[in-house]
Amino acid sequence: MRLRKRKPCFPSCSSRHKVDEDEIYWRHRKEDEELEWSHHSTHLITQLTQCFSTAMVGSRAWIGGLFHRTNTKQNDKFIDYPLTPLEEERLQRLQERLQVSYDETCHDHQESLRALWQCAFPNVSLKGLISDQWKDMGWQGANPSTDFRGCGIIALENLLFFARKYPASFHRLLLKKDGDRATWEYPFAAAGINISFMLIQMLDLYSGKPRCLPGMNFVKLLGDDEEAFDILYCIAFEMMDAQWLAMHASYMNFNEVLQATRMQLERELSLEDINKIQDLPAYNLLYQ
Repeated sequence: MRLRKRKPCFPSCSSRHKVDEDEIYWRHRKEDEELEWSHHSTHLITQLTQCFSTAMVGSRAWIGGLFHRTNTKQNDKFIDYPLTPLEEERLQRLQERLQVSYDETCHDHQESLRALWQCAFPNVSLKGLISDQWKDMGWQGANPSTDFRGCGIIALENLLFFARKYPASFHRLLLKKDGDRATWEYPFAAAGINISFMLIQMLDLYSGKPRCLPGMNFVKLLGDDEEAFDILYCIAFEMMDAQWLAMHASYMNFNEVLQATRMQLERELSLEDINKIQDLPAYNLLYQ
């Protein structure tokens, strides 16, 4: 069975910039996505059916486990490219972060989780690391550590960075302050984990050195700012929420929204005049 994806209706933030795209790359990218979508459509329907039967009760019901670590087809048309010593060092450190699993017995990991709660709800005392309170942040159950299994500690680090670096943006999305919201909203924290993994796949960070065009350009941004990945995460979260509102989405549409966000972000990362992370047109979304 072949599903038909809804055409994204959110206008690209990069429309005022000239896009220097490799047309062959984008044609191959589109073909690969169509094949992958067709291949996984039956599996997706099965997942949705299973998730509906176990979804949380209330306004934060969620399609849990929709995004898994899969082997995406890589585009090998790009030749090798040199990295500066600084780019190589920072890329290696970022990739080392990807290998760290969340350990609920680790004191540092526990403290990071508590710090995230304090940033999110500074006036509410947390009863424990296992508590139904976590559902108010959009975790899928009372124990948020179970949600980290698919992505690791970097998903928590991304959320905590977002909360500390851009608190106004973080709370605007956490509390769903903008726009005409759906009855069934995406759960904030669980969406954040999916965004972390989407970026890792999009930038080809599981490879020794990214081979896709957005990933290659991202390494240059990383050389300029070691926080580039974390900032890109915050930008992507804002872009996803804007897509969500523009598409009048409900929780059933989250995969479509995330795919549309990915395509838009890939195009922004392919602009010819992007030399630092702040040059991305969508960066301004963090200061609405």
